[in-house]
Amino acid sequence: MFETLTEKLDNIFKKLRGRGRLDEEQVNEALREIRMALLEADVNFKVVKDFIEDVRKKAVGQEILDSIAPGQQVVKIVYDRLVELMGGTTSFIRFGNRIPAPIMLVGLQGSGKTTTAIKLALHLAKQQKRVAVTSVDVYRPAAREQLIQLGRSSGVYVVEVEGGQDPVGMSERAVFEARRRGYEVLILDTAGRLHIDNDMMEELKRIKDAIHPAEILFVADAMTGQEAVNVAARFDELLAIDGVIMTKLDGDARGGAALSLRAVIDKPIKFVGVGEKTDALEVFHPERMASRILGMGDIVSLVEKAQAHVDEKKARELEQKIRKQEFTLEDYREQLLQIRKMGSLRELLGMIPGFGRIKAMGNLDLDERELVKITAIIDSMTRKERLNYHIIDGERRRRIAKGSGTTVQDVNRVLRSYEELRKMMKKLSTKEGKKALKRHKFPF
Repeated sequence: MFETLTEKLDNIFKKLRGRGRLDEEQVNEALREIRMALLEADVNFKVVKDFIEDVRKKAVGQEILDSIAPGQQVVKIVYDRLVELMGGTTSFIRFGNRIPAPIMLVGLQGSGKTTTAIKLALHLAKQQKRVAVTSVDVYRPAAREQLIQLGRSSGVYVVEVEGGQDPVGMSERAVFEARRRGYEVLILDTAGRLHIDNDMMEELKRIKDAIHPAEILFVADAMTGQEAVNVAARFDELLAIDGVIMTKLDGDARGGAALSLRAVIDKPIKFVGVGEKTDALEVFHPERMASRILGMGDIVSLVEKAQAHVDEKKARELEQKIRKQEFTLEDYREQLLQIRKMGSLRELLGMIPGFGRIKAMGNLDLDERELVKITAIIDSMTRKERLNYHIIDGERRRRIAKGSGTTVQDVNRVLRSYEELRKMMKKLSTKEGKKALKRHKFPF
């Protein structure tokens, strides 16, 4: 996400940081480049204009130009303004005191409401909420069946109600059934259209009046850019939405919709979808997102992902193996699986500060299939080979390559990377390395 914008801003700030002193003309030149970068990222024109003027007022002040590191000061001003642009603070769902708290998901067809309903249910379940979902879409073929299947595969309870062609009556019965079964939250997946029409909006208004939702969340497809912002504004005008869930943000290299939405409609982005997996929904933190956009990484989110997916017992066992230099190919495979559970490799590495610059210098290949290939190669080894890689001679390498559908060169590369990792582990088993291990328990 934001890849194109991040690269352009990084190049602009690199020039600023490289200068010991800045004058007003140099700042203005940098702001012209930032303006172009934001416009090319599909950020709303008026939003860009106001953004640049706000930054200019602060960046050309004498205390900035005369400071020891003026370039860094300008970056800090841009960062603060980006945070403010995206809402300033994290906005959470307000459930109110009703049981269940109904949450309406609204939006156009194809924006991802149905899968988002399941993702949101799983997210809230992690917060110890008893969550059910229901579909009141009576128009799209198999819409309710899709939600039922997704619910079954992910362990989310789906309230199934009959009602023919009456979404309002179905909504009321779903709330009643969720209350009867003791659920605290009910997420309603409503019908969408290819475009806004009066009939759809009237139907949504009637549902709103019937069930009095705790929140109405607009589901926006980030890939549609400013059109998503325009549609969100129309929904807000007619329904008074409480916030936005932006889907497919991981596929949006520009990010214009995410940067424009709060300023245009004055409603917060509450969640972002960052992948197809059911756990690929994140709370939207403006300060963390601004940090990612500026290539500063997002260590807090990376740590949270690690804590959510790393088994504490296995982490302690791994620590002991590293201390004793007993890190085997089986352990290597286990750590690769842990990383894959945490999300896309590109997303994870993007959370590491300065990764954008490393990638640009090394032309780093982030093909996710490489992890799959490595896992397949290790799976094709015998247990004896995984525990003692020294016995893997030429004949065994040919057998492993054939069994994993790869080449002998691929097998050689995996073994070389494993040997390099063992060397690193050996360093970690030193006195200084043990101190580092005590502080952090991350999958390798």
